[in-house]
Amino acid sequence: MNTEKQKWVLLIALSIIWGSSFILIKKSLEHFNPYEVGALRVLISGIVLMPYAISKIKKFPKKHTIWLIIAALTGSFIPMFLFPMAETEISSSIAGIINSMMPIFVIIVGSLVWKFSTTKRQLIGVLISFVGACILALESGEIKIYPILLLILAVLLYAICTTTIKSKLHEVPAILMSAYVFSFVLFLPSLIALVFSGFFKDFSLSQSTLEGLGFVAILSIFGTGLAMMMNYKLLSISTPLFASTVTLLMPIVAIIWGILDGEKLTTQQSVGALIILAGLIFLRSKPKVI
Repeated sequence: MNTEKQKWVLLIALSIIWGSSFILIKKSLEHFNPYEVGALRVLISGIVLMPYAISKIKKFPKKHTIWLIIAALTGSFIPMFLFPMAETEISSSIAGIINSMMPIFVIIVGSLVWKFSTTKRQLIGVLISFVGACILALESGEIKIYPILLLILAVLLYAICTTTIKSKLHEVPAILMSAYVFSFVLFLPSLIALVFSGFFKDFSLSQSTLEGLGFVAILSIFGTGLAMMMNYKLLSISTPLFASTVTLLMPIVAIIWGILDGEKLTTQQSVGALIILAGLIFLRSKPKVI
């Protein structure tokens, strides 16, 4: 598979996986508090990747440790707590729309910190898709400042992570980076966070706990561990702006989950989804750099 096709396959796969994470977070919050969900999400990913991490421990790029820590904290740790905290007060559709602002933050962070170049077509494509994402969320009418600020902070951190990886860690193999991040850098912090969340104090092998662990396990293995590997790979073969457009497709996936759960697709939602796709198509060509 050539690089261009591989980029789009990874983009669509990530959109499906991460777009499904909002409903999994909501389901997990029915059984655990936001801090438990965040800590378990990171901890389980670390446990799953631990065997590989140990087997490849001598190959970890020690010279990139500081950048790995920055990427880990901004992309794989702090946002894992911010999203569950926000989703206790707002719907997953609003979380999706705030998350779709990531390309804009990537442009800002990339330009100010890393001096990334941006094309007019990329800017226009992102703005078109963002308008579509906004249309998807207009019907809910929810405006709550605190949770929205939490999500904006999470999206900003994702943008910092994305641009850092592209600038400083693009040569590190995706699976090696994921294993290092979750099994070594974040394992102990997530375990400590889980202790302070009250998880072990209140733990019991009830049906509710087992169901909750099932939702978090799916979220961890697919929405965190596997998805991060795919995201690192996507960043290694594309631009940070292209990789961040995955967030513009997430609201479409969230709508599909709603339909499967008995919700109806409205005309407004259909229009929003089509506009998002139009923006992504517009984004593909490569005119002169500005």
